[in-house]
Amino acid sequence: MDSENGLPPPETVSLKRLRKAALLRFFLSVVLLGLVFFLPAGTLKYWEAWVYMAVMFTPVSIMMIYLLKKDPELLERRLRMKEKETGQKKLVALGYGLFVIGFLVPGLDRRFGWSSVPPAIVVAADALFLVGYALFVLVLRENRYASHVVEIEHKQKVITTGPYAAVRHPMYSALGLIYGFSPLALGSYWAVIPFVLLILILAARLLDEEKVLLRELDGYREYTQKTRYRLIPGVW
Repeated sequence: MDSENGLPPPETVSLKRLRKAALLRFFLSVVLLGLVFFLPAGTLKYWEAWVYMAVMFTPVSIMMIYLLKKDPELLERRLRMKEKETGQKKLVALGYGLFVIGFLVPGLDRRFGWSSVPPAIVVAADALFLVGYALFVLVLRENRYASHVVEIEHKQKVITTGPYAAVRHPMYSALGLIYGFSPLALGSYWAVIPFVLLILILAARLLDEEKVLLRELDGYREYTQKTRYRLIPGVW
């Protein structure tokens, strides 16, 4: 408590606010994703969606608890949603639309029987989804400035170690795996289409972000000369 006015210290208030915001975001994500999956499916007997949500939200909850205790500043960065760059705002808006479509299609696919994805492929896709999330965690561990939005902070430095030694944008690589295998994990071939388009939006965001990094982050241009590949080692 503050000895002068009996109020909790400012950092305590901020941590409480962050905890509340993180829990609210997590709860809303679970509820909204459940509605997006099960309402179009017209049934709760959609095992692929249940497994997918477990695979998604179990590690997310563990990571959220860890960051609240060990690195609340990084969690706060990950909760930021408002882009500052005009180009990023347009791409994000388009990405959100594809994201919604991509998650609506599997439920409709389940209801009308458009696809028949073998259970073995569904389970393999869930496993590769987890590989993508593991890479995501490695990126956060290596780069505490890994914000959800494109921004350069005071004292931010170029990261060249860990996954950043292989590609310049490993966060996008992780998201590419997560998005790329989500349709199959949900038992839908048709949902591959919007998710492929979503990955193309990620690539466009990456190229736009590089312009900002080249312009504002000291040492980034030299880093691009040493680490040639942006997203996939040996490819691009």
